[in-house]
Amino acid sequence: MTESASGSSVGKPPADRGRTSIADGVVEKIAGLAAREVVGVHAMGSGSGLSRTFGAVRDRVPGGAKASVSRGVKAEVGEVQTALDLEIVVEYGVAIREVARAVRENVISAVERMTGLEVVEVNIAVSDVKLPDEPDDEPESRLQ
Repeated sequence: MTESASGSSVGKPPADRGRTSIADGVVEKIAGLAAREVVGVHAMGSGSGLSRTFGAVRDRVPGGAKASVSRGVKAEVGEVQTALDLEIVVEYGVAIREVARAVRENVISAVERMTGLEVVEVNIAVSDVKLPDEPDDEPESRLQ
C-alpha cells in the first residue's frame, strides 16, 4: 500500500520537506544594519536628542542588543513577503531623497538576499537632521 504523493513527503527532495519561518525581529535586525551602512544616515529611530538618549540607555541593558540594532525599524513578515517602516536621522547637508533611495536599495537587497522574502515596500520617515555643531547624543558604550 502506497500513499499518494500529495499527502506524503515521499519523492520530495529533502530541501522541500518542511517549512522555514522568519521572525519579524530577524528582518528588523537585517534592515537596521543595512540602513546604517548608508553614508548620510546618522542614527535610527526618534530624532529628538532626549528620545535618542533614553533609547541608548534602554539599548545598553542586558539583552538590549536586538533593541539597538533594530531601533527605528518595524517589519511585517508574511510567508513570502515583508514590508518595512524605517525612521532615520540624517546628517546635515546630505540630499535626503538620495539617502532615502540608497537606504531603500540597501535594505531591500540585504533582506531579500538573506531571507529569500520579497520586500514589497520600504517606507522611510526622516525624523531629524544631525547638525555639525550638535553634540552626539549617543556616545559609544564602554560596556561589552
